[in-house]
Amino acid sequence: MNKVRDLAPSALREKVSEEEWQVRVDLAACYRLAAHFGMTDLIYTHISARVPGPEHHFLINAFGFLWDEITASTLVKVTLDGDIVEDATGSGINRAGFVIHSAVHRARPDVACVIHSHTQAGIAVAAQEEGLLPISQHAMRFWGGLAYHDYEGLALDLDEQARLVRDLGDRKAMILRNHGLLVCGASIAEAFDLMYYLERACRIQVTAMAGGAKLRVPPEAVAEKTARQFKGLPYKPKKTEWKALTRMLDKTDPSYKD
Repeated sequence: MNKVRDLAPSALREKVSEEEWQVRVDLAACYRLAAHFGMTDLIYTHISARVPGPEHHFLINAFGFLWDEITASTLVKVTLDGDIVEDATGSGINRAGFVIHSAVHRARPDVACVIHSHTQAGIAVAAQEEGLLPISQHAMRFWGGLAYHDYEGLALDLDEQARLVRDLGDRKAMILRNHGLLVCGASIAEAFDLMYYLERACRIQVTAMAGGAKLRVPPEAVAEKTARQFKGLPYKPKKTEWKALTRMLDKTDPSYKD
């Protein structure tokens, strides 16, 4: 960790635009928050963010760092073809992360951030034939907007990219069968919000099914109404939750900004 702390973040900050630095800070915050809420899988799985500008670069975690170690300076800037543009630690990136994230960023210019997780509850629901059930308010938020992608092995083959983006379509959330969860947002704050509630919905489903009692499934009309209501919440565009979460980080460990 000392290596990370000693990187002189001001040197990198002076090399990049203010817009890129803000994205770096927000993305590092997203990693720290995901770690705080237990969405990590050691050094695996990834969160990426598009770099502002015409170059179509994106930022992703340096391979080998735990999510609670990540800072604005240690994020790796990479092209859609996998060429590294900036890598302060010299650690490189994980190929599986590149394959998945570059595919979404290339196909979806509306997406600013992509989060992929391997959580216990997410994989459990991804392994269930019916996928996510509308048995909770959290789950009904995703009614009609959740995509599915069949498992093909470790995401190392570039030819899987076409099928992954085909299955995702224009949706913002997808269950990777037998694998995990994936969300994408127009901002880092939106992507984290989606992943937090999708993960919670999966935890609720696994817990409810483990109880052994018959599940109560609301009518489809209620699920549709709930999904519409979530889309119309007036405070979401104001990033109310994101601001509260970053205040928490600032009080506990603001080093993500380094």
